[in-house]
Amino acid sequence: MVQALSIVENVMWGILTFSILVVMHEGGHFLAARAFGVKVHEFMIGLPGPALRFHARDMDWGVTAVPLGGYVRIAGMEPGTEDPLVGETLAAVRDHGIAEPRALARLLGVDEDRAEALLFTVEDWKAVRREKDGSVVPTIAGDIAGATPTELADRARSVTYRGQSTPKRIAILAMGVITNLLVAILTLTAFFAIFGYYESTTVISGVGEDSPAQVAGLLDGDEIVAVDGERFETADRFLTIMSRTNPGDTAIISVIREGTALDLPVTLGGRDGHGYLGVNLSGVPRKPGIIESVGMSLSYVRLVFQVIGDLFDPATFSGTVRNFTGPIGVSVMAEQAASGGPLAYASLIAMLSLSLGIMNILPIPPLDGGKIALEIIERVIGRPLSRAVTLGFSAVGTVLLFGLIGIIMYQDIIRYAL
Repeated sequence: MVQALSIVENVMWGILTFSILVVMHEGGHFLAARAFGVKVHEFMIGLPGPALRFHARDMDWGVTAVPLGGYVRIAGMEPGTEDPLVGETLAAVRDHGIAEPRALARLLGVDEDRAEALLFTVEDWKAVRREKDGSVVPTIAGDIAGATPTELADRARSVTYRGQSTPKRIAILAMGVITNLLVAILTLTAFFAIFGYYESTTVISGVGEDSPAQVAGLLDGDEIVAVDGERFETADRFLTIMSRTNPGDTAIISVIREGTALDLPVTLGGRDGHGYLGVNLSGVPRKPGIIESVGMSLSYVRLVFQVIGDLFDPATFSGTVRNFTGPIGVSVMAEQAASGGPLAYASLIAMLSLSLGIMNILPIPPLDGGKIALEIIERVIGRPLSRAVTLGFSAVGTVLLFGLIGIIMYQDIIRYAL
């Protein structure tokens, strides 16, 4: 019974944590879109599906049946080239009240599939509105009575994502990442400046009983300066190097003991999929000022960038992935942080927001970085990529992304569920 309650708590805190992170991220896209005058259909908490919603400010807001994460749906983000008959479709709605694909197909001389796609496009642009009786009416601002089809299309497109310049599109895509990074930096800066922190050193303050470190002869007070000849000065770098090792590896741990340099061979144990030494590192209390706190927050940004960059190095890929935590691990961490109080939970949110933001910069569709890369490619070649090419890139990126997520979730199951 106790274990079941613990699992439920983990799941609930996991859902809450992911929802906070995703809503912040999607909120960045939403604010950027509205700042540029782009219409938005929905801002929802949860996965797409049945929802409790209300209509305000010309869009829908609400919570879906699966309140995990969230999304914002922006007008005019459909991939591929624009159909040249969009203007004629808008004119047909204005002049003939056409609301069905069959009637539009007859009027424009196209097949019903294309007519249906045209009606979907103008509805997605929020250039028309479907009434309760099924009729469709134009919603383009201003007097459109004498406007030509080209003018109708231009005016409708101007308030969509598609109608924005490349820099504005990139800004809309990037604002989710920027929001995650800003939230993380501001939260960490405030945390450091107000409460201070313990700065870990590379000096050993405890050696585990029967640990690889004890077997090798490491002692309290030893200062670790290198692993296998790779020197470092910070505890973070030491931990990063250790995360790349494997259980059973023999590592040369270089230490300074009472002024004397020693190289001690250690056969590493195993923990969380990587090599385990079995030492505690000492820490010294510090309370930095605002400027230093900002610098420390930015150092965390650099560290996460470095870790993500290690994914693209074959020599460090496996060790880096083993150190990642997925949804199960995050849920466990969230419940533990919440038990530690609001400050611990806020700190976790900041670090996860930082990681989410930087992961989304990767140039892999469907991540924001991948979408930005496609926008830049379209700008360079001077035309939109076809729908098939865009969806192809997204499909490949999705397979790679979910493959990585699958590996990380498997690791989570090994760590926490078995």
